[in-house]
Amino acid sequence: MANIASEFSKEFNAAEFGYAAGLLHDVGKYSHEFQRRLDGKNIRVDHSTAGAQEARKLYNGAQSRILEYIITGHHGGLLNYGTKECGLDERLSRPFLPDYSAYKNEISAPDLSKLRPGLTPINNKMGFAISFYTRMLFSCLVDADFLDTERFLSPDKFSLRGQYEPFDELFLKFDNYMKAKLSTSEENSINRYRREIYEQCIEKAELPPQIFSLTVPTGGGKTLSSMAFALNHLRKYKLNRILYVIPYTSIIEQNADVFREIFGNKNVLEHHSNYEPKNEKSESTDLSREKLKLSSENWDISIIVTTNVQFFESLFSNKVSRCRKLHNLAKSVIILDEAQMLPTGFLKPCLSALSELVVNYGSTVVICTATQPNLNGLLDKNVKPVEIMRSPQELYEAFRRVHVTDLGDIDDSDLSARLNVHKQVLCIVNTRKHAQKLYERLSESEGCYHLSARMCPVHRRMKLKKIKNLLKEGTECRVISTQLIEAGVDIDFPAVYRAISGVDSVCQASGRCNREGKLDSGEVYVFRSTEDYGKATHWQSRVAEIGRMIFDEWDDPLSLPAVNRYFEKLYSYEGDGLDKKKILPSFEERLREIAFPFEDVADAFNLIDNDTRDIIIPYDDKARSIIKHIQQTGFPGRYIRNLQGYTVNIYVEEFKALEKSNTISSIADRFFVLKDAENYYSENIGLLNPKQNYDDYSLFII
Repeated sequence: MANIASEFSKEFNAAEFGYAAGLLHDVGKYSHEFQRRLDGKNIRVDHSTAGAQEARKLYNGAQSRILEYIITGHHGGLLNYGTKECGLDERLSRPFLPDYSAYKNEISAPDLSKLRPGLTPINNKMGFAISFYTRMLFSCLVDADFLDTERFLSPDKFSLRGQYEPFDELFLKFDNYMKAKLSTSEENSINRYRREIYEQCIEKAELPPQIFSLTVPTGGGKTLSSMAFALNHLRKYKLNRILYVIPYTSIIEQNADVFREIFGNKNVLEHHSNYEPKNEKSESTDLSREKLKLSSENWDISIIVTTNVQFFESLFSNKVSRCRKLHNLAKSVIILDEAQMLPTGFLKPCLSALSELVVNYGSTVVICTATQPNLNGLLDKNVKPVEIMRSPQELYEAFRRVHVTDLGDIDDSDLSARLNVHKQVLCIVNTRKHAQKLYERLSESEGCYHLSARMCPVHRRMKLKKIKNLLKEGTECRVISTQLIEAGVDIDFPAVYRAISGVDSVCQASGRCNREGKLDSGEVYVFRSTEDYGKATHWQSRVAEIGRMIFDEWDDPLSLPAVNRYFEKLYSYEGDGLDKKKILPSFEERLREIAFPFEDVADAFNLIDNDTRDIIIPYDDKARSIIKHIQQTGFPGRYIRNLQGYTVNIYVEEFKALEKSNTISSIADRFFVLKDAENYYSENIGLLNPKQNYDDYSLFII
């Protein structure tokens, strides 16, 4: 097992540390008490603390402390260093542990006296660098521990791991796919630019591993071009895997489907909260599912498509299950798609983690978006992004498909009148309540539709399919939506209205207008709602105010200089709010002691507000059948994953109101189902708020 941990940690020049951790982590099992437990005695034995105490005796300074963290935490997770009363310090101060000294008859601990972590601190934050190094070594140890145990206890299961094709074969598949695609593409100016984007990505892949930016407009083919960069870069520098990190599951599903078509199911892992392995037709269902499930545990697969939440929360987690995969990020190509969606409140910690992976772990990061965030001043001078495109401004002009008009202040009466003039139009607003109110005004017209997160994903997908068909047929189609439609939804309207927001959101909205370039120019109208329920709230109001400044200052508020200025203003305004939970300072406060708050940071680093609950909607026969099965058996198992497409996320206050009105019931003691769907779920609106009267809505009858 020590050899496996050493091999993993060799990827970032820490083989000796990995080997020592592997040797010492289970020395507590040499005690007589633990051997009695193995013989069947029902006794609890602390074996993790023993290895950490032994590391403290054997080593000094950073060598000791790093091993103390990862050995003590190899079952329960990385601890806060804490105090004599609580945390790692308390564990290591325990006066008595069973005698485990027999380990010395079989194990000789390596000499680490001359070994120091060869780390380059980012922005002079050595505490963060050491804590990151500790977490990466922890990943090596726990993954090695799992794999060694699996190899012994479940050799058939272990033999399924690593069943993917080498990158030479994947490169050939991609090359053949792109040759066929390019040879059949129509000869026009847009396709010529797409080819140039593709060729420039291949050209820049020759540059050494570092942080790159890829500024490509909507419709420029950045998904395939960035994959071309990743494959060529990986082959040139002998890197290990490719990760696509994407903000929304809707985009993930689209991109993962493209990659599966090119590379085959067994080489692509789609990993997120809605994860359900797709089955490869040439393999048995159970075998294919099992292989992908195994790869989701430690990301030992060629291509991973995952979310911002899964990726970044794992990087700051202290849990064994989440940290297990982190060592496989070393020497990888990491592509951040729609990078402007990185959460502002955690931007500095996210950038620090990415910089660590580049500087100290040999990875390459590509910040990929049409609206490139201005990161000057936030990144260390040694990791400033290198732009892959020679002339992003030329590309912006070439792919420019819309004209933007600022309508200023407008109430819903005038807004609905304007929308009714259009045969086909999309209106995106900032709040769910505004979407509902505006839909009410327009619902008597033909072809009016509402989209929001009040509708479960299966419901939304059905609506979007119908909307796309209407657009294709040229039929009347007016859609009122929240911002969920802005990213990852391939839809094309001749006119789009957008309530004032951040410039990046307006750019995303404009990507739903004249997307296919059928018109000389589409029309995008930006407005400021005068309705109380239509005004941006909380953080939205701040970005909307900065967006308003940009619209006032620039003739073309979507131009690259305007976008750059928007992010410059936003990040300047946010200041310390770019690390709202004080993640980075927390690793520097007790650097001399190497005393880190791993548990506290893991609890604080949540990209999505935890003050919410998921409600399962029995929307169709499939959902109702699964719910009935779980109710009868009491065991959700893998079936609960099939209900991910039937959930609506709500705040705790509304959840309590639904509980009080006896509108929801629990299944398997931890999942909640809307049981009064006849009165609380609308085919037009989705989940209805129990505090409001919805008599005017056409209800979806279960």
